[in-house]
Amino acid sequence: MSSTQPYVPGFGAALAQSQLRRGSKWSELKIWWREVDRVLLGLILALMVIGTAAVAAGSPASARRLSTASEKLPDLYFYWIHLRWQFAGLLVMFGASALSRDNARRVGVVLAGAMLAALMLVPLIGYEVNGAKRWIRFGLGFQPSEFLKPGFAICLAWILSWRLRDPHLPVMAIVTAIMGLVGVLLMLQPDLGSAVLFGGVWFVMVMLSGVSMKKIGGMIGAGVVALTAAYFLYDNARHRIDAFLGGGSEFDQVGLAEKTLLGGGWTGTGFWLGLRKMSLPEAHTDYVFSVIGEEFGLLVCALVVMLYLAIIVRVLVRLADEENLFALLASAGLVTQIGGQAFINILVNLQLFPSKGMTLPLVSYGGSSTIAICLGVGLLLALTRRNPFLTRETPGLRAILMERGITDKEKGA
Repeated sequence: MSSTQPYVPGFGAALAQSQLRRGSKWSELKIWWREVDRVLLGLILALMVIGTAAVAAGSPASARRLSTASEKLPDLYFYWIHLRWQFAGLLVMFGASALSRDNARRVGVVLAGAMLAALMLVPLIGYEVNGAKRWIRFGLGFQPSEFLKPGFAICLAWILSWRLRDPHLPVMAIVTAIMGLVGVLLMLQPDLGSAVLFGGVWFVMVMLSGVSMKKIGGMIGAGVVALTAAYFLYDNARHRIDAFLGGGSEFDQVGLAEKTLLGGGWTGTGFWLGLRKMSLPEAHTDYVFSVIGEEFGLLVCALVVMLYLAIIVRVLVRLADEENLFALLASAGLVTQIGGQAFINILVNLQLFPSKGMTLPLVSYGGSSTIAICLGVGLLLALTRRNPFLTRETPGLRAILMERGITDKEKGA
């Protein structure tokens, strides 16, 4: 009996194409691994691991607080949900990090446009949670401002990079108008904290784009005027600022958070041994940093702060010799958004900032917010990848800062 394989028409070509596709995917994965900033990726994953433990520690407090006589939530109710959202977030993050810079720009611009439109719909069809109308439902409830954050940074970077093509384009007026529109829509919710965060991202990106120090001073003055107006025109903002300046009470959210944070000392009470967290609202989201302090200790809190600082420094080091103006501005905007949100949350827990419903990125429990943060981080990883075929458009961050210093000295002389 012959052992010769029967002839199948087209089988060889199909096999060759299948092997080519497998080889192509493997080659793309190797290129991604070679280009991606593995140090930055490791820092991000370390924060997510800490977040998994922190949500497990804070879940019992929130589950028991939200339990009713008819329905008792299991202690790890939020933890198991958090794991599912983290898994989905990791898929989104790795998928976004594999995008080319052009595709990352396209995704960011489309996302910014869609979320800005959704933000306009919030006052009309949004629903209220904890006294603020910030959420909208299209099958699944989500907060448009969360998904707008990565899109906002990328869209502004794209517009500011138009100056390379035509220095006379009114890019500054355009990005300022976008910031003004976003600020007004956020204050209608009201959401002063997010408005401040978006304003900070806008300020950093505009400053890096080459604005003179005189204009920067004017923008700072305008920011002070805007905050003053928010204090007098919005009751929510005034109450939070008054509570912060007046010290609040030992039973308000921020006071409870500070007591919880310091309750474990340097090394913590131990996992699931904290007692103060049981009286803390939103222990798994807004005040998860205080739960970390009580159960794992102030040393772990310091580690979390150092990880955020390391992410910021790592991105700035990566951008020091970046030649693409769009990538430089977009990466700076994204890391400003992540770092700014983290430190606002931490300062609230330390009673150094007015109370604000803002999660700790990559650490706090979250549904759609976890997806939004992971999308922003994935886009940041995509933009900081090193492509050997980039063409030179503008000097790196180091050269921009040096040139600005020289120009300012010449003007002073």
